[in-house]
Amino acid sequence: MRLWVAVYLPHLALEAYFPRHLPDPCCAILEGQHVMAMSDSARREGVRHGMGRGGVLMLAPHTVILERDIVREEDCLDAIAMALLQYTPEVTHFEESVLLMNVGASLTLFGGVRRLCGRISADMRALGFTGRISCAPTARGAWALARGAGRPRTLKMPTLQRRLEPVPVSVLPPARRFSVWLDGIGCTTVGELRRLPRPGLQRRCGRELLEVLDAAYGLSTELHNWIEPPEVFRARIEIFDRVEKADELLAAGHRLILQMLGWLTARQLAVRRIVLEMIHERGRVARPPSTLEITLADPVWRDDHLVRLLKERLGRQVLEAPVIGLVLEATDVVPMAPPSESLFPDPGGSEEDQQQLLEVLMARLGAENVLRPDPKADYRPEIANAWVSISTAVRPGQLEAALPPNVDQFIRPTWILAKPIPLLMRDDRPYYSSPLKIVSKPERIEAGWWSTAQSRDYFIAEADDKVFYWIYRERVVTEDGAVEPRWFLHGMFG
Repeated sequence: MRLWVAVYLPHLALEAYFPRHLPDPCCAILEGQHVMAMSDSARREGVRHGMGRGGVLMLAPHTVILERDIVREEDCLDAIAMALLQYTPEVTHFEESVLLMNVGASLTLFGGVRRLCGRISADMRALGFTGRISCAPTARGAWALARGAGRPRTLKMPTLQRRLEPVPVSVLPPARRFSVWLDGIGCTTVGELRRLPRPGLQRRCGRELLEVLDAAYGLSTELHNWIEPPEVFRARIEIFDRVEKADELLAAGHRLILQMLGWLTARQLAVRRIVLEMIHERGRVARPPSTLEITLADPVWRDDHLVRLLKERLGRQVLEAPVIGLVLEATDVVPMAPPSESLFPDPGGSEEDQQQLLEVLMARLGAENVLRPDPKADYRPEIANAWVSISTAVRPGQLEAALPPNVDQFIRPTWILAKPIPLLMRDDRPYYSSPLKIVSKPERIEAGWWSTAQSRDYFIAEADDKVFYWIYRERVVTEDGAVEPRWFLHGMFG
């Protein structure tokens, strides 16, 4: 099945300066000294299309007047096209602020055309643009439905032909030059234009108009130049105000992440490390950009997890100076892993979900406050029971290599104290909130002769409230040769 999705950006000239998630400015965009686009606030002030600069300033003196920037618009289209690559590798620029996507092979993956168009709409809102989305079996037909009025989505050719009938003839670029003549003969819609005699229409309007009609109705084919993603990803975005709080950068950062996801999907890659540079003001107060680095334990290519991590990191970031731009770079990428072959999901959550939870905790609390075990091959509990930051790599098999060969016959507590607590002696019994009763055989640990020698006898002791403790007796030899036992609390059982 061949299906085309067209994304038309009717307010690109304005939203290239002011994305839709920003407050509505009172702004007018001029092209050749005449208004070609305006914000809702300017329209309420009386600004209209075709009005001159003087008329705008007379009606609304506070209106911000900007010249149309074609290069800025093309950069915005490139950024949107990069983000849309996550849905299909066949994305191309088309006429008059329209992007075309061949999504016939992607419908099953994204759950059908309705869900796919819904995801594209959500991405357009996150990118800060207003998009009119249509779909049709032909590329030119999808373009005409997006540019025209009426119901913009159809999957079958007979339905497309019916819905093209009421589209205004002025939508077709080759017909605009002959608008006066077409109005004079009463031809105002595409359906009426198609019913005119072809030989006479070709002699009067040229071959180009017939070619556009044939392409829209599926009578001819069109060739397209697909967008090629670059070898490396580095995207930049200008912020339209001086941002002094880091959490206000999330919307702009989300736009860059969406672009990166399209690049990752097109290149079949996953990212393990991204770097966000925050560009500060230039001139006399210029300073090097601030850097925010996000490192992931497992490669990812999804936006929800990356945006969540970015939100947590920006919430903890303190800006040293106002920010006027962002640069996102994918510095460590690997080939995308194939999907899991497991038929039934783990009820406790997949390993990927667990890893994402740890990464969110790292972003929120700091990597130094989220620890993982780092066992050492040592019999002394306080040395063998080591902890390091979750970001520190642990070699596979290190835990098994660090365990003693006969560890299964020993019972260890779930909580070992960082520093043993000396115990009191009452009636020749160690005391901790109550007299402790020894309920196990001793386990002797003698080690550390090469550094700090230890000689201890460990026991499991029970208190009156049925709580079990791990205690040890340290054998200390006094100056007269006598052995003086001292008791310490070293761990607690769950």
